[in-house]
Amino acid sequence: MSEKIKWITAKQQYAFCALAVIPVRTEPNDAAEQCTQLLFGETIEILAMNHPWLHVRNLHDGYEGYIDFKQVLPLTAKELRRWQDDQKVNATQLLLLNGPMGKQMICGGSWVGHQNKFQIGAFNYEFEAPIEKTAPQPYYTTQIWDYIMSFLNTPYLWGGRSIFGIDCSGFVQNVLRQLDYNIPRDAYQQAELGTVVSFEERAALDLAFFINAKGKIHHVGIITPELDIIHASGQVRIDQLSSSGIFNEAAALETHKLSEIRRIIHA
Repeated sequence: MSEKIKWITAKQQYAFCALAVIPVRTEPNDAAEQCTQLLFGETIEILAMNHPWLHVRNLHDGYEGYIDFKQVLPLTAKELRRWQDDQKVNATQLLLLNGPMGKQMICGGSWVGHQNKFQIGAFNYEFEAPIEKTAPQPYYTTQIWDYIMSFLNTPYLWGGRSIFGIDCSGFVQNVLRQLDYNIPRDAYQQAELGTVVSFEERAALDLAFFINAKGKIHHVGIITPELDIIHASGQVRIDQLSSSGIFNEAAALETHKLSEIRRIIHA
């Protein structure tokens, strides 16, 4: 399905992520730190262009950084609004998608259309195999936990947001997107959401936040139905959670100090 594409120009104000995952860097340099990523279908506002770098803002969470202009495709303001109205979050890992750049695999948490064939702006996309349609499920069913567990053993990657590599807050953000909660990118921002619950009151899908030696929030994970914690630390893993922190059985030590537990999702 490859088709002719036109790259971003200085006149463009909006664009969308046209690859499965692209790095967003703190500076306009390939060697600069990756601070976050864009997932397929996410939309951006272009703040400035200094070829080949774009200074962009993710319209889904407000995060800013620098990307290579060749990894996104342009949208007009009208096309942006149409795509925002049409999109839905992809709940399946590693789907084969055919589009203007050819075939590529996309991951869970990406934005796709409601049909097997869809358009983003002037560009046509089609899933290689028909996608099974399922009715929306309430959060307390097994559907969300099947999705969460699909991340097990995903390698930790600073700034990562996908099954190809993920960090702690990127994991939480990706999961809550499946539940229609569009939350901020970083753990300290996520710690401002919801309401605090006691350790004894903790429940599945509550978020547990952890502090470093300076007392700053630096880590987050999700409470499991067994009241353990699933989090990204080395890899996405399940560990024991106590009132003091995370106990890593393999390392035989407490790795993170608990700050508080917050409930964003209410029954």
